[in-house]
Amino acid sequence: MKKGRGSREPLGYRPAVGIMLLNPWGEVFVARRIDMPGAEAWQMPQGGIDAGEAPREAAFRELKEEIGTAEAHIIGESRGWLQYDLPAELAGSVWGGRYQGQRQKWFVMRFTGRDSDISLATEHPEFDAWQWVQPSRLPDLIVPFKRQLYMDILAEFREHWLPAA
Repeated sequence: MKKGRGSREPLGYRPAVGIMLLNPWGEVFVARRIDMPGAEAWQMPQGGIDAGEAPREAAFRELKEEIGTAEAHIIGESRGWLQYDLPAELAGSVWGGRYQGQRQKWFVMRFTGRDSDISLATEHPEFDAWQWVQPSRLPDLIVPFKRQLYMDILAEFREHWLPAA
C-alpha cells in the first residue's frame, strides 16, 4: 500500500530507564530541569538506553551522567515497562522528533553516598537544583504529562518508600 504525501508512520517510544533514588530516611531525589525555563519542572533521574546496553547498566550510567554519582544499589525493579506520551508541542522537537514518548524500565535504588557526592555540574548538565522530598509529593512536582507515570511508580514501589506499619 502506497502512502500519501503527508502521511507518516506512527512514532514509537524511546527505550529508557528511570530511577527512584531514596536516601536512608525514605526521601526521594528530584532535580529541576534547566531546559524548561519559567517552569518548576522537577523529576527523578531518567534517560535513554544505549544500543546493546542492559537497563540496569543504563540506570547506573544515567545516575553518573545526570547527578555526578552512582553511589547506590538497586532494591527493586518495575515488573514491566511503563510509558508516557509527550505533549504535541514537544513531540516534534524532543529527541529529533523521532519518538512520541518514552517506554521506561524503572528501578528503586538506595543512595549509599553523601549529599556532597551529588554534583549537577556534569559534562552535559540537565538540572540546576536538587532536593530530597517525601515520595508523596512527587505528583505535585512533576510536569503534568508525566503525573500518571509517577503515580504508577509510587504505587508499584510503595513497599520501598512507605514506613513499615
